[in-house]
Amino acid sequence: MAHPYHHALSSVKKWGGTVEDYIEIHAWYDQSNEIIADFRHRALRHHASGVWQSEAIFGPTITLSSGRIIPTRWIGEQYVREDLGFIPSFADWVKAIRPEPWMGRTERIEALVDPHQSSPVVEVS
Repeated sequence: MAHPYHHALSSVKKWGGTVEDYIEIHAWYDQSNEIIADFRHRALRHHASGVWQSEAIFGPTITLSSGRIIPTRWIGEQYVREDLGFIPSFADWVKAIRPEPWMGRTERIEALVDPHQSSPVVEVS
């Protein structure tokens, strides 16, 4: 696994500028390591939707210290490709998650909390 610093060095080699120009974006992708410190943390941001999320957070472009303007999405795509070899969809990650019974348990609380909901019909036999 590459460290965000090394991804930033890779960006410098590819587009110029300095490590400081890129490090915040690259560190964002690995921030999920604080939740789980193995490769599974990647399921949160290492996918096409994560690349678009980074653009929403950091803006559509960044201006390097050299003055060059780089699309943020390019940086995210580079990061994910370097870690995974391709850019999966979030659905690709979800397909790999083994469903557990607790994941599907839900309780319908609408009638309990919404005064505009009608009470459930109770059949009397």
